[in-house]
Amino acid sequence: MSRKIRVLVAKAGLDGHDRGAKVVAAALRDAGMEVIYTGLHQTPEMIVAAALQEDVDVIGLSLHSGAHLVLFRKVLELMRAQGLERVLLTGGGIIPAQDAELLQSEGVGRLFGPGTNTQELASYIKTEVAVRRAAGGER
Repeated sequence: MSRKIRVLVAKAGLDGHDRGAKVVAAALRDAGMEVIYTGLHQTPEMIVAAALQEDVDVIGLSLHSGAHLVLFRKVLELMRAQGLERVLLTGGGIIPAQDAELLQSEGVGRLFGPGTNTQELASYIKTEVAVRRAAGGER
């Protein structure tokens, strides 16, 4: 029997805007996922430590501060150092398309902008986690 998808929704850095993160967290819960919300002002180290502790399938970063390149890269680096390659790193916020493409080429999953239909996000997560579980074995 498959366990529920576990998603860590995180606000990295000094960004104090968390309305979107809370909307996403509620939508993912409504889609049947277990969601852990870290709250504001988390460091990449705190986010990855929480992901390890909570045994998540997905880390979703919400960023509106303009520091998306630095923060996504740092979280990805720490995930790799901790052996979390099977965990999907995705997210959203104010991220220019060119930067989103660059981050995706480096190993970050699909990134979503303001106004994205939350059903689209939930569907993406379900599909991606299913692929990762099939490749690495169900936990």
